[in-house]
Amino acid sequence: MENGVKMKEPTQFLTNEKGEKIAVIISIEEYEKLLEELEDLDDIRACEEARASGERPIPLEQALEENRRNRK
Repeated sequence: MENGVKMKEPTQFLTNEKGEKIAVIISIEEYEKLLEELEDLDDIRACEEARASGERPIPLEQALEENRRNRK
């Protein structure tokens, strides 16, 4: 860390024998951050789809009970 600022690591790539980039190397920290952001985006997308569907929302307990009944 320089002057209290975390320096971003340079992006590293794996290349094939032709020199073409085939993969990227990132830190575990960056990977976990990307996964979390993707999950957040998926939640937002699901929420927007639910709102757009026009269906009436139901309480969580009711939904869980319906799921239990449908499994039998």
